[in-house]
Amino acid sequence: MMPRTPPKALAPGNNGPSPAGFDDCPALPSRPAAHRASRSIWARVAGRWLGYAASVGDRAITGSEPGTAADPGAARPRRAQRNRRRLSVDERRDELIAAALELFSSRPPETVSIDDVAAAAGASRALVYHYFGGKQELYVAALKSAANQLSNLLEPPTEGKPLDRLALSLHRYFDFVEDHAPGYAALLRGGPANRSGEVGEIVDRIRRLLLTRILYAMGVDEPGPVLRLTLRSWLASVETAGLDWLERRDMSREQLESLLVDQQVVLMHVAGRYDPKVAELVDRLAGEEPS
Repeated sequence: MMPRTPPKALAPGNNGPSPAGFDDCPALPSRPAAHRASRSIWARVAGRWLGYAASVGDRAITGSEPGTAADPGAARPRRAQRNRRRLSVDERRDELIAAALELFSSRPPETVSIDDVAAAAGASRALVYHYFGGKQELYVAALKSAANQLSNLLEPPTEGKPLDRLALSLHRYFDFVEDHAPGYAALLRGGPANRSGEVGEIVDRIRRLLLTRILYAMGVDEPGPVLRLTLRSWLASVETAGLDWLERRDMSREQLESLLVDQQVVLMHVAGRYDPKVAELVDRLAGEEPS
């Protein structure tokens, strides 16, 4: 094997062209001394930068200088965050809706901001926008959630006499009022004050549903104008009574439900004076009830 020819040495003081931006650097010694020196220099520089980066990271994570009592060392809050349970898309969405319902039930919707909902749900403002796009979309989603819960709860009873079925439907209605008070209040606040757009459609849909349930309990397919007006007026009374009861609770639920059923009977008797068909309906319902 031929002996390796050593690289041609540069003339003293000539270390080749300097990199851009380093023209003012002093000339480096020739190899191998230059090689050992450069390694030593870069090792020191790298060590300093690594130490600085570590100190900056410590301050960013713990809010303290490294080496102090507040510095937890290997224990990092970020590690704890990684261990938090990740919610599915539906779970996170339901969590945001629940927080929104709580706020919409206690404050006028126009005073509730996205930031308020995010804070109540322990989420970020950006996350709320990611799921709903804006406050109006979030409000509509919250109302739909409340309406769907009530719709499922008010599936028409199939057994019992007409007034018994009406009383059962009313009892289920007030189960919803009591168990889902925030959603109930938010649902009604989207009513007469906002009768246009999706909000108005949601409120009208749930009221039509309640009217259908009552007519089903009475065995009526198509109500005339007098019966329809009477029943819708009674439904408005039920809504108002529900809100008042939630605010005051100065009478029992049993008393409230019995009062509303009796009011329905009285209103039907009065309506019978204006429509013979309603009078016939009242007589039929009374005949099905025990004397």
